[in-house]
Amino acid sequence: MKAVILLSGGLDSSTVLYQAKADGCECYAISFDYKQRHRRELESARAIALSAAVKAHQIVNFDLTLWGGSALTDNEMELPIDRNLAEMSQNIPITYVPARNTIFLSFALAYAETLEADRIYIGVNALDYSGYPDCRLDYIQAMQEVFRLGTKQGREGNAINIITPLIELKKTEIIQLGNQLGVPWEQTWSCYAGGENACGVCDSCRLRLAAFEELGLKDPVPYA
Repeated sequence: MKAVILLSGGLDSSTVLYQAKADGCECYAISFDYKQRHRRELESARAIALSAAVKAHQIVNFDLTLWGGSALTDNEMELPIDRNLAEMSQNIPITYVPARNTIFLSFALAYAETLEADRIYIGVNALDYSGYPDCRLDYIQAMQEVFRLGTKQGREGNAINIITPLIELKKTEIIQLGNQLGVPWEQTWSCYAGGENACGVCDSCRLRLAAFEELGLKDPVPYA
């Protein structure tokens, strides 16, 4: 099987890449430089792609700072920091990037069809406290129908399937799965702040650190 894997370089997407390898797929990774605040993640995406020995790794460039609308694409918007998990779960946060996964999946679909791939893997998670609308099961089901209707491959009865191994896992369960698969956590990157070291206080860092702590493990990524 050929598979395209959306790879940000973060904890979730890295686990998904290693899961695709474990599933026996020939893996093609795709990452996105959309001028995000935390472009540091692309260094990790390259490192993870190399460590997983993918067949190819594409980095697609475009600029979502033209529109902003998110603390990740507009530097005048402040990142939420020092929030507890209950606060994170109350509303869709300002780190939500409008339609980001729809954009990412569209690029991945175009790439996958040129490869005559069978699958696209994406590390969305519906249980994450962030509650992004484009990480939920009903969204993925709708996009699967788009994949079927909007491609030659789909219309000919061989639709590319969206695989979401993490969608119903807690962050602790994702780490446990990654440990089983041998994901090199020290090469991954989750921080939104964009510094050389992870900030430790943005929502993404807080979620990650809380999960490692709950498991009694030390996160090997350096924190400021």
